[in-house]
Amino acid sequence: MNPMGGIKPGLAAERTETVERHMTVGHFVPGMPFVYATPMMILLMEMTSVDAIKPHLPDGYASVGIEVNIRHLAATPVGRTVRATSKVIEVDGRRVNFEVAVFDGDRKIGEGTHRRGVIETAQFKARFGAE
Repeated sequence: MNPMGGIKPGLAAERTETVERHMTVGHFVPGMPFVYATPMMILLMEMTSVDAIKPHLPDGYASVGIEVNIRHLAATPVGRTVRATSKVIEVDGRRVNFEVAVFDGDRKIGEGTHRRGVIETAQFKARFGAE
């Protein structure tokens, strides 16, 4: 079975979330401002990339993040709604490359690329003892 058969360049997804205090730099680092933390933005980008390809993977397969190359361009305060976009730009074997971005309204606050690897979940769990 070729788990990559349905994954093609151009597949895309979008997600939104509201920035909450627990998602800010100030929550993780005392004395820092309560603005959207870069790791939380990257997580949103990764989850949006999952959304783009998950419906096209056969049962028993999933994707895992293997590379991020991201620039965080602007601060976003608590209460703002951010929107992430992800688009497949290349499929290379079992690796899928994405172009990702995050916006606060019309303002781009993050951009870059992300790569995910497609795995067979049962084999992965057996190999690492993961649940």
